[in-house]
Amino acid sequence: MPKALIIYGGWDGHNPTGFNTWFKDRLEQNGFEVQSLDNLEDLTPESVQVDLIVPHWTMGKIPGEKSNLIREAVLNGTGLAGIHGGAGDAFREDTEFQFMVGGQFVSHPGNIRPYSVQFRDQNHPITQDLTDFDVVTEQYYMHVDPINHVLATTTFDGQYAPWIEGAVVPVAWTRMHGKGRVFYHSLGHALTDMDTPQVETMTVRGLLWAARIE
Repeated sequence: MPKALIIYGGWDGHNPTGFNTWFKDRLEQNGFEVQSLDNLEDLTPESVQVDLIVPHWTMGKIPGEKSNLIREAVLNGTGLAGIHGGAGDAFREDTEFQFMVGGQFVSHPGNIRPYSVQFRDQNHPITQDLTDFDVVTEQYYMHVDPINHVLATTTFDGQYAPWIEGAVVPVAWTRMHGKGRVFYHSLGHALTDMDTPQVETMTVRGLLWAARIE
């Protein structure tokens, strides 16, 4: 049975408790044994010996030795999969964590707003047969690693920041970090975002892909 570790906490505005339940339910439906931790001090070398780590901890601070436990596990082959600020805006001072994820949130001009998402690779196991879609949520402007394999993007219209009009920014990507597979997408400000079929499907497939269950 594959094992997963969910690490949840940080800013309450991203509903870490609710998303912990969402992730846990879907992982268990796919045959995982799941452990959830809401205290970073509870991270141990044993707790990260899993097939998949799911961080959902917006902002906050992580002790260096605890961050290192996660990063070393991924370097050695554990998968990492996260969404929105829970992974893309986690531990802002920890640049090595950002290096592992492959990007960092910097702004969401206009806050909650309608926008569209376009798939760039529809042959990947995560995005196969999915169609472009519209959402009403935060549109993340991110600084991203050029080696990411981009699965989906969004284009900014410049309504709230005219100087970025036409900017095409990744929404979802995969990458390797050492031997570990990493998946991320920037949707999921609220649990209702996950009601969009493409978002739920992409998220669940991303969890499985990162854990090497395909």
